[in-house]
Formats: sequence, structure tokens, C-alpha cells
Amino acid sequence: MVHPVSAPALRYPLSLRVLHWSRAVLILGLIACGWFMTGRAEDDAVAAWLYPNHKQFGLLVWLLAMVHLVVRWRERVRLPREAHELRPWERKLSMATQRLMIALTFLTPMFGYAMSSVFTQSDGVPFFVVSRLPEFLPKNDALFPLFQTLHRYSAYILLTCVALHVAGALKHRVLHAGGERDVLTRML
Repeated sequence: MVHPVSAPALRYPLSLRVLHWSRAVLILGLIACGWFMTGRAEDDAVAAWLYPNHKQFGLLVWLLAMVHLVVRWRERVRLPREAHELRPWERKLSMATQRLMIALTFLTPMFGYAMSSVFTQSDGVPFFVVSRLPEFLPKNDALFPLFQTLHRYSAYILLTCVALHVAGALKHRVLHAGGERDVLTRML
């Protein structure tokens, strides 16, 4: 029996759209939380509440990124086709930005986890119902500034990628509404 070839999807599957928007909200919230909590005094009660929540939601982003890759791979035949009307530079910039965002959704939480693992004064990394996850690096305060810098700058680069991603989607929405280049409709 020959199966008919179906037309390419116009939108991403619901599972990928939910994962996309969930991670977007969490990432923006984590970056805002990171800026806010690091500007507070060490003995501040609000910061003491924010740090463990920042850690566990950071790990949640990491897990959602893993789930997203698995679901994307499983749904690969149902994904919208590439927008061929995009200019070559737009296609390259879009692909590079998306790949960098994916990489940073894995790296940024891991740099934070490493930062917490090596710091001798760390309370550890909680994860919702688990009070403290195992540390994956030995305590070494000399490594703390390295992982702190990596965590901070990877978050800044991630935020820059998100801004570029949003700007590109809005540009195509405004200038090419309804056409193939209007890529925002794929994620709504």
C-alpha cells in the first residue's frame, strides 16, 4: 500500500509550541531573577528565597530542553518546512541563533550547577521534591569565579539571542504578514 505524501505542516506540533513558550517564559524569568538576586545583600531574605528557586527552575529549563530535543526528533516528519523565501543571510542568522540558544539552554544551567557544586558555602541545588541534588564537582572555591563568569556571560549571550530571535520573528510578522516568511505563525 502506498501512503500519500502529506503537505508540510504550517505550524509546529502543539507539544513543541508548549515547550517553546514554557522555556521562553522560564528563561526570561530566570535572567530577571538572576539580575535581581545578585544585586541584593547576602543576608537578604528575598535573595535567600530566590537563590534555591533560581537553581531549581534553571534545572527545569535544562530538562525541558532535553525533552524538547527528543520531541523534536520524534516529530521531525511533522515539522514545518524551512521558509525558502528567507534570504540566505536571514536563513544562516536564524539557524545560528537557534542553535546557539539550544546550546545555551543546556550550558547556562550546567555552569550554574557547577558554580554551586564547587562553592564551599553553597546550600546545594534543590529540585522541587528533592531537597538537594548530588554535586558533580568537588568543592574548590578557586573554580567558583570561573563558573560564575561562564554562567553570567552565557546568560547574557542567551538573552541577546532571544532578543535577536524575537526581533527577527517580529520583523517578518510586520513586513511579511501571512506569507511564508511570517515565521511567527508557526509557533502560535
